[in-house]
Amino acid sequence: MTRTIDTELLERLKTLRSRAYAPYSDHPVAVIVEAASGERFGGTNVEVAHFKSQCAEASAISAMIGAGDHDIKHVWILGPRAIPCAPCGDCRQRLREFGEDATLVYAVDDSGNILLERTLSQLLPDSFGPDNLSD
Repeated sequence: MTRTIDTELLERLKTLRSRAYAPYSDHPVAVIVEAASGERFGGTNVEVAHFKSQCAEASAISAMIGAGDHDIKHVWILGPRAIPCAPCGDCRQRLREFGEDATLVYAVDDSGNILLERTLSQLLPDSFGPDNLSD
């Protein structure tokens, strides 16, 4: 049986995705990160002509940090197609900075079906993070 996310979350992802600025790739993406506080922060990808763009994950993390939260517990990603839109390598590292091994990442489709469910440690095994720099 296919698992789905709640309707309110899906509608928020769709709204965010519709606001993405992706004129070069035509690959709009929306992300919602849920902080340990329970607050949810959304982001979209923003492309620019010189191709140094901002991914949706980075956008959502920036919103979270700006609001004063620093710990990610869940991540939902909605890409433009009916296949999983997993985070790129840079975004996996960004998520690692503010997540834990058990942080859950979900890629969903337009119907809210969960196409991919992974922990952060599954997406980025043997990762390097802040704990590697502490004494």
